[in-house]
Amino acid sequence: MPRIKEIYQERAVPALTKRFNYRNKMEVPRLDKIVINMGLGEAIQNIKILDSAVQELNLITGQKAVITKAKKSIAQFKLRTGMPIGVRVTLRKERMYEFFNRLVNVALPRVRDFKGLSPKSFDGRGNFALGIREQLIFPEIHYDKIDKVKGMNIVIGTTAKTDEEGKELLKLLGMPFRN
Repeated sequence: MPRIKEIYQERAVPALTKRFNYRNKMEVPRLDKIVINMGLGEAIQNIKILDSAVQELNLITGQKAVITKAKKSIAQFKLRTGMPIGVRVTLRKERMYEFFNRLVNVALPRVRDFKGLSPKSFDGRGNFALGIREQLIFPEIHYDKIDKVKGMNIVIGTTAKTDEEGKELLKLLGMPFRN
């Protein structure tokens, strides 16, 4: 069982139950899924950038990435419906906990001038979104094999009903929030 899942069961569930007065342990919020998305607008001109993004996301997450396609045509960007413009991965269960552990304990401390994550990035329903400017913070990516530095969006979906519950859950799991 992943370490973060043990921390959730041993520390987070009792603490959340006490703080929010849950009657049933099924009411306690938990991690639902983690979605990692790389939007690559440059893929319109250079299709090879998608292949490298897929390989990098496969390395980071341990799961096969899906190429996303444009839903609408936008003439100003020379974009047509159905053109590949991004890469995404949805993690659940064991892989989600493994990725969360690596994100919190390995990747985020490697960010330059890191002062913590903004607690304002919740969506109103307990889900947290963060943006990363470079994929090099993950130890699986080798600096020599990178052709271009790419950013990514990470959305951590929880079963929490409010932002306060979601923030408390992520804080108990080790997410470094700014004061």
